[in-house]
Amino acid sequence: QVQAVESGGGLAQAGASLRLSCVVSGVTTSTYSVAWFRQPPGKEREFVAVISSNDYTYYMDSVKGRFALSRDNAKNTVFLQMNNLKPEDTGVYTCAGDLRDGLSWYPTAYDFWGQGTQVTVSS
Repeated sequence: QVQAVESGGGLAQAGASLRLSCVVSGVTTSTYSVAWFRQPPGKEREFVAVISSNDYTYYMDSVKGRFALSRDNAKNTVFLQMNNLKPEDTGVYTCAGDLRDGLSWYPTAYDFWGQGTQVTVSS
């Protein structure tokens, strides 16, 4: 069974940085993409960024230039480096994997999901 586990969330002040990790287990291939979604308080879940197995990336406009994805295929881990955090970045961040290795921003494209990690940015 494929699983994803996030870590690295927490409380940060505006302008600070956090790095989230998503460790994937139960896969027999590194040919999958991983996306991050977030759900701000009282709002719908939204796409944040995605990285393919060959390091193609796509970001939502509001995080471009501040967030950066990377992956360590040997460790089945994807990292989301979040810099210059803003209060509007607050939310539950969840990683999800697409075994077709796509770059979709639609949640329905993803085959497995983590439980999420809370990120809170204070002003």
